[in-house]
Amino acid sequence: MSEPLPADMFDELCPSSLNPIRIGDKWAPLIIRCLEQGPRRFSELRVPLKRVTPKVLTQSLRSLERDGLVRRTVYAEATPRVEYELTPLGRSLLEPLAAACAWTAEHWDELLDARESYDHAARLDPGPSPRTGATASKTPESPAA
Repeated sequence: MSEPLPADMFDELCPSSLNPIRIGDKWAPLIIRCLEQGPRRFSELRVPLKRVTPKVLTQSLRSLERDGLVRRTVYAEATPRVEYELTPLGRSLLEPLAAACAWTAEHWDELLDARESYDHAARLDPGPSPRTGATASKTPESPAA
């Protein structure tokens, strides 16, 4: 039996949330990391992935299964049990995923600065109106009389 996954495995400030290198959907790399040490039940995955709704976690697991990265095994017992584990193809992603995480950790400050600059510029320039294509006016509102 594997050690329990720590609840704080993916802190809200985890570099994985800033990683611009996408593998699957938003949650796929985190799921892959959870399965790195061996098979896990759905309830075990929910502990470190508490920010993921059960519906979205199910969708992500199905997508990973469809892509051949995760194997879902149903055990026909008195109380049916389901486990998820990485396939050899899924395991082959562990090294590139570790490299992407290391790159993100190394460039953490630059990524944060870039996102803050972009978000600040987006607030100042709302861009063209979807209906008219014209840029919104930036004149300050007149004070109430």
